[in-house]
Amino acid sequence: MFDVVIRGGRVLNGAGSEPRRADVGVRRDLIEALGSLTDVPGRLTIDAGGKIVCPGFIDVHSHSDTYLLIEPGADSKMLQGVTTEVVGNCGASAAPLAGEYRLPSDWRDKPYPAGWSSVAEYRALLEQARPAPNVVLLVGHNTLRAGVVGYEDRAPTPKEMKAMIARLEQALGEGARGFSTGLIYAPGMFAGYDEIVRLAAVVAACNGVYASHMRSESNHLLEAVAETLEVGRKSGVRVQISHLKAAGPANWGLMDRALEAVRAARAGSVDVAADRYPYTSSCTDLDIVFPAWAQEGGRDAVLARLADAGSRRRLRDDLCRSRPEAYWQSVTIGATYHPDNSALRGLPLPEAARRLGMEPVDAVLHLAETDGLRTGAFFAGMSEDNMLKVLAEPYVMIGSDASLRRPSGPLARDYPHPRAYGAFPRFLRMSLDGRTVTLAEAVRKMTSLPASRFDLADRGSLRTGMKADILVFDPATVRDKATYANPHCFAEGIAHVLVNGVPTVRNGRITGRRAGRFL
Repeated sequence: MFDVVIRGGRVLNGAGSEPRRADVGVRRDLIEALGSLTDVPGRLTIDAGGKIVCPGFIDVHSHSDTYLLIEPGADSKMLQGVTTEVVGNCGASAAPLAGEYRLPSDWRDKPYPAGWSSVAEYRALLEQARPAPNVVLLVGHNTLRAGVVGYEDRAPTPKEMKAMIARLEQALGEGARGFSTGLIYAPGMFAGYDEIVRLAAVVAACNGVYASHMRSESNHLLEAVAETLEVGRKSGVRVQISHLKAAGPANWGLMDRALEAVRAARAGSVDVAADRYPYTSSCTDLDIVFPAWAQEGGRDAVLARLADAGSRRRLRDDLCRSRPEAYWQSVTIGATYHPDNSALRGLPLPEAARRLGMEPVDAVLHLAETDGLRTGAFFAGMSEDNMLKVLAEPYVMIGSDASLRRPSGPLARDYPHPRAYGAFPRFLRMSLDGRTVTLAEAVRKMTSLPASRFDLADRGSLRTGMKADILVFDPATVRDKATYANPHCFAEGIAHVLVNGVPTVRNGRITGRRAGRFL
């Protein structure tokens, strides 16, 4: 007898093959049979008639690191069919905590069950929380650099470089699978090419992955791509370009050349891949628009500059020079923290500025100051044609670029990008509606491709002997429901989800059972 039998579905194996009619038999945490299981009983039988059965999705670009300690059920990810999250992206990870490093603003103010410092301690706490999804951890370069060098705009001393390498080696030894950079954020923006190469070489020695939020995704996109590829070439590390995009209409024409560079590198000596979310608006902190000089020194130093009339005037002048007035029309306010700013959530920046009685640039400074640098924003600067081009590249997988959320509880007060609830069903819907790659290829991009990329040898495919991370979805109804105006909305059409053989979603509802593992 099987523990679970999934009957009557059309199976997409995750390898790109077209669907075939088959039943799936699960015993404990393994797929033990595929084929006709009509006469074989199961303790739980799932009727998948009219539905697609495929491997669980792997979110290769997640920021759920600390939120998994608060809401281990990960409802927003489970109801997208995500069974594994790769966390620690964009240079920020939950661990190791040391020195001047402070958790990102959206993590920092949350209540946690206990403290931690090392990757081993974070891992132990995570395993104690029993998360619903599996978890793969990358170590953030900003985490390492701030912990050793602080937030200063300078190169590390030889002693500091040695300390960063030692902490990275320790983290890898405690279970991390690579490291990431966020080279538009402080203090990563202050790091030079040689520093990144030396750390990447440490990861290469462990056959890990280097994921990079590159130094530019706009005016200097081509230079940033070249630098990222050169890091891979020089260090031998496997490179993952995070959320590959060209931001700003003036830069949309650069995407073809960027893709050509990646293809050429792949044909040569660089093992490079990429990820992308299926939206044309990005989301990050509003103060990302501040120039490098204004971000040096960390949060307290930035707030001190905003409080100083001369520094504030200089910052305002820099923002006015670097961005035309029309730029602010592409910005929408997301999460806010000061009670007086809550009514501005979801508003275009010019409208928020009008309500505040300010120019848009002054509204940016006001929000950043009153929210303590915790204002989120959506930046509508991408081309849909470019998005579709990137998504069609065979080496590009899907990453939400979002942490888990829940419409109630401690994470409900946030105002997330809709990708937190909808990235994977949205991509499925795009495929089913003929807007992007075939369904078989879409599933491959969310299953076997990322599993191969992150060395998850026993996941990502529906084959006997593989771990039973399994998804059943309804192709007629699957879709994202979250919007920029109403982001806390679960996706539809995800009928059943198994993680390591345990039913986490049944008939579209969270079961409360959690069986994820630190991989």
